[in-house]
Amino acid sequence: MGEQKEQIHLAGKTVLVTGAAGFIGANLVIRLLEREEEITIIGIDNMNDYYDVKLKEWRLEQIHNASVSNPHLWKFIRGDIANKKIVDVLFKTYQPDIVINLAAQAGVRYSITNPDAYIQSNLIGFYNILEACRHSYNQGKAGVKHFIYASSSSVYGGNEKVPFSTEDKVDYPVSLYAATKKSNELMAHAYSKLYNIPSTGLRFFTVYGPAGRPDMAYFGFTNKLKNGENIQIYNFGNCKRDFTYVDDIVEGVVRVMQAAPVKRNGADGLPLPPYAVYNIGGGHPENLLDFVQILSEELILAEVLPADYDFEAHKKLVPMQQGDVPVTYADTTALEQDFGYCPTTDLRTGLRRFAQWYKEFYGGCGA
Repeated sequence: MGEQKEQIHLAGKTVLVTGAAGFIGANLVIRLLEREEEITIIGIDNMNDYYDVKLKEWRLEQIHNASVSNPHLWKFIRGDIANKKIVDVLFKTYQPDIVINLAAQAGVRYSITNPDAYIQSNLIGFYNILEACRHSYNQGKAGVKHFIYASSSSVYGGNEKVPFSTEDKVDYPVSLYAATKKSNELMAHAYSKLYNIPSTGLRFFTVYGPAGRPDMAYFGFTNKLKNGENIQIYNFGNCKRDFTYVDDIVEGVVRVMQAAPVKRNGADGLPLPPYAVYNIGGGHPENLLDFVQILSEELILAEVLPADYDFEAHKKLVPMQQGDVPVTYADTTALEQDFGYCPTTDLRTGLRRFAQWYKEFYGGCGA
């Protein structure tokens, strides 16, 4: 039996997407602009240089192209959610009905060398959004109908029970990034309880696809292979990842947007927190060695690599890195029960689309 939901019709709604120039954010905005009628989307992104800003600009260009027929439905603000004044003005000006917080400093390894970025974006920025949601109900206003935010499979840490279930205890993060994402879930729960804010957290599992983040393994591998460099495969290849194609993530987010946890009171007359957390993952963990084999085949097919490329000569098996975990594996039963949805894109199809995009964006072998 799935959880009871409050249905939200998107037509006529104003949606705020933070991290709108990011990988998932941009794909979500495009999906909404192309397939939802009369939905106003406000995007904010600080356009930081954690990775090549040209990728973020390219994504914004794709959003612009998707909004040409209805330019009044898309508004982009360059700003940082860690700046409380910007967030407060944003909420006061646009009064969003639905808030999707995807802005975050991502990456496990970067959190070891640049912890400040995670505190600013993932904690202070997240707090600013929560506070703005809270005050959206001032003076009896309808306020935010649903707050959705990105969590991560990294919250499962060294969890040895697979597949990972949202019922599992996740009190032992192995990176600061994971700790900030678990903190987001706790903060959202507190605000849901205190202020009756319907909130849903989504634990994403290794998202990949065209125009993704260059710090992700599949993108970094491609760059190195194209440059004739060796790639390092951690834990001597004994790693499994539950890869999720970006379109599947976006479809999951769109479905979740339209079904908020129901507001109701407990026996004490006080609100029960209208709060939920779901995994969004492929549900089929792939061995990293198999993954890079498929990737190399698709890169050759897309002519990113030459047909005679010696893949074995550029592959190096190395020990596990600090902060990494050997396996990620999503139990998506709750998502299927409550939304009738689970990701469907197989790994080869997803990597083929990535390889084709990479060829268009960066050029093929010899470029």
